[in-house]
Amino acid sequence: MKKLFSLILVSFFGVAFTQEKDDSLPALIPQKINQMSGYINQQGKIVIEPEYHIAMFFSQDCNLLNSPKKAVRVFGSANYATVEKNNISYRINKKGKRVYRYKKTDIGKCSQPYVVQKYKAFVLNGAYGLVSKEDIDLGGYKDFDIYPQYQMLYVLESDRENPMIVAVKNDKFGIVDKNNKIVIPFVYNDIKTNLSWKTANLFEVSTDGKDYFFVNKNNHAYLAKKL
Repeated sequence: MKKLFSLILVSFFGVAFTQEKDDSLPALIPQKINQMSGYINQQGKIVIEPEYHIAMFFSQDCNLLNSPKKAVRVFGSANYATVEKNNISYRINKKGKRVYRYKKTDIGKCSQPYVVQKYKAFVLNGAYGLVSKEDIDLGGYKDFDIYPQYQMLYVLESDRENPMIVAVKNDKFGIVDKNNKIVIPFVYNDIKTNLSWKTANLFEVSTDGKDYFFVNKNNHAYLAKKL
């Protein structure tokens, strides 16, 4: 079933494993294979074998960067990723080696300023639209950036001025921009409202609500060649 699922995805989304490397995307991308998570490169080659219950992108860990222990702070850099196995969390390097095991006494205080989103979802008569103004005239269209027409809208964290927005239409998920231009077509059963776009310029999507994978803003999917 897993192999068939992979082949369907490759066919449906026109995945190009021979694409040139995209420097705007991470070199290593988390991938769940047979219920365990590892990492593939942009061409779909498994680089770090799937053995973890959770695998996050290679990115900074603010709590480790601010650790009270100077020797630990290095593991908070984006050269490392957080993974979890058997309820134990580690930082691994890009070769897949576990270089640090999390300890409560190593965790520092991470204070990051809260940034208020400029664009917000707005519900009118049960439909979702998008607004950037504080005061809305409900009698017309001029105060709406996107007039309410969707089953759901969620503004993803990232670019405050030009956000990506998860939308639902006819029970299918897609991505639109602030001008209501379709970025990712409405073909998915789910798109996660997590930090993958902010962290990695990727969207985490699913065609069945169970198996998830990442696509870029051109809807190119990143999957392991062999599942």
